[in-house]
Amino acid sequence: MINPQMIKKLQKMQEDMKKAQEEINNAIFYGQAGGSIVKVAVKGTKEVVSIDIKKEEIDLSDFDILQDMIVVALNDAFKKVDKEVEETMGSLTQGMRMPGMF
Repeated sequence: MINPQMIKKLQKMQEDMKKAQEEINNAIFYGQAGGSIVKVAVKGTKEVVSIDIKKEEIDLSDFDILQDMIVVALNDAFKKVDKEVEETMGSLTQGMRMPGMF
């Protein structure tokens, strides 16, 4: 027998999760490296919005360090996106593990 109240709860949770995912996708997350020499902004979809480099604070002849700082800053921002998704979805599911959700 199907419990109508449980179905309503699941539908509400699904709607809340969809809304939360849309909010995260539209949010901007920031990462940085080298004490803010390199700053990046990414959307919750992990689309890079901007990269800001303080060129006066870096030796432009050493591209390896610059490339490394860009990678570190991007990974910093991506980790923040992942953490927000995990925390938000976890609070909506209240600890229930839903296969394929995240």
